[in-house]
Amino acid sequence: MRSERIGLSAALALHGLAAVLLLSYEPARKALLAAAPIMVDLITPPVVEPPRPLPPLEPPKPKPVAKVKQPLLVPQPAPVPILAVPAEAPSPIAIAPPPPSPVEAAGQAGQALTQPIYNADYLDNPPPAYPLTSRRAGEQGRVVLRVLVSAGGTAAEVQVFTSSGFPRLDEAARDAVRRWKFVPAKRGSEPVQAWVRIPIPFVLTEG
Repeated sequence: MRSERIGLSAALALHGLAAVLLLSYEPARKALLAAAPIMVDLITPPVVEPPRPLPPLEPPKPKPVAKVKQPLLVPQPAPVPILAVPAEAPSPIAIAPPPPSPVEAAGQAGQALTQPIYNADYLDNPPPAYPLTSRRAGEQGRVVLRVLVSAGGTAAEVQVFTSSGFPRLDEAARDAVRRWKFVPAKRGSEPVQAWVRIPIPFVLTEG
């Protein structure tokens, strides 16, 4: 095994020495070069054009500025000074007093007057009827009527001066007094119309 390796190494060494000798011998080298020509491909590199310079950037044109028309200044008139005027106190409104009644007018004149009479027995003035609905509801109270007695002794006008609190009682009193007879007021011996107040009670009694 070892002898085979030595023999192989010797053969390789002889081949190498023979190659060196052949290459060192000029005629032999030329013959080898002639027998085996060398092929060389020349690759022409592509022509790279230099980059074109970019055109210079033009600065943006300034936008036209719109001209603002100035308003015409119209001369204003000079302000008129305002003078402070003190406020006047409101004038009192004169209210005419109501005309006095005949009795009051006669009293002011200094003449002796008598009041109308409504409760004389001979006048036969019936009391107001007590409404049945008011009795059942337990309504009672006192009505004060203001009556204008005419010169002829009749009730020219009947007003509720003070209510009893129940419309049915107030209306019953007015209906009755409208039919009453009166002794009219007198100035001296002359009958005159006058106002008189008449109280009418409504009281429930047992039984």
